Amino acid sequence: MYTSIFLQSLLFIPFVYSQNAPSSSKRGLVYVPNEKHRSDDSIWVSESSDLSWYYNYDSKPSPAFSNTTKLQFVPMLWGSSTTFLDDVTEQLNSGANISYVLTMNEPDGGGSTGGSAIPADTAAETWQREVEPLKKLGVKLGAPAVTGAPSGFTWLQNFFKACNGNCSVDFIPVHWYGNFEGLASHIGQVRGTYKNLTIWITEYANNNVNLKESQDFYNQSASYFDRIDYITHYSYFGSFRSSVSNVGPNAAMLTEKGKLTDIGSWYLGGAATGNTPHGAASRSIVFAGSSVIILLTTIWSLL
Repeated sequence: MYTSIFLQSLLFIPFVYSQNAPSSSKRGLVYVPNEKHRSDDSIWVSESSDLSWYYNYDSKPSPAFSNTTKLQFVPMLWGSSTTFLDDVTEQLNSGANISYVLTMNEPDGGGSTGGSAIPADTAAETWQREVEPLKKLGVKLGAPAVTGAPSGFTWLQNFFKACNGNCSVDFIPVHWYGNFEGLASHIGQVRGTYKNLTIWITEYANNNVNLKESQDFYNQSASYFDRIDYITHYSYFGSFRSSVSNVGPNAAMLTEKGKLTDIGSWYLGGAATGNTPHGAASRSIVFAGSSVIILLTTIWSLL
């Protein structure tokens, strides 16, 4: 029912393709480092950027942003860590502004696509040990960030069953790769299932489509996220150069030369740049769905 209501309401909202993008306090950064082009990092914290938070699939902040207060760091428990609670507590004790944490990146997915591949019962045990104690410290807790596949819903249901009421989730992260209609339907299903929780969209893009489709998807989805009050945060998956993107070059926020694409500029609250992204002739780099950052760093250092 929620799905049909969402789609019906969206079909009657006129979509305007605008070069001037409105700013949004909801936008954050999925940080993917590029060791060969470290100067790219400064783009995300420029004076014109209205990004307010970031995550990096790790429990500790990235050195690239150590000298800025522009982006609030959101730690992530990527897999079955035994040090996450200590890492976050240490940061809190040192005065760090940590209001939220993310957990278990795509646990229903395999390592080849960046998933942490954790059984639901193991995840529940880890959560109760490493995440739940942060609730008493005033930190809001994100549910495991499952894939947008049906297996993700099943895994999340099994996780909550294994928690047996002992996992105090505050919000549901959503990952989606595909068109806008599918995204809206998926969010409707999440909302219908977890009615009392807010939603974060922590990875999303329309992958492997032409430039116009990619741009239309971005504009339509950003407008949608900004209208819906229970969607409180969102982070587009595209903070890398088009030549190393495996969600397709047209989804990237940077060209192969490190210039902001239209999508990249719009996402930061700017105007269209006219910079067209291009892919590499032949590459097989895996990081969509958030592969291990160490692997990315190693690969990019060789490019």
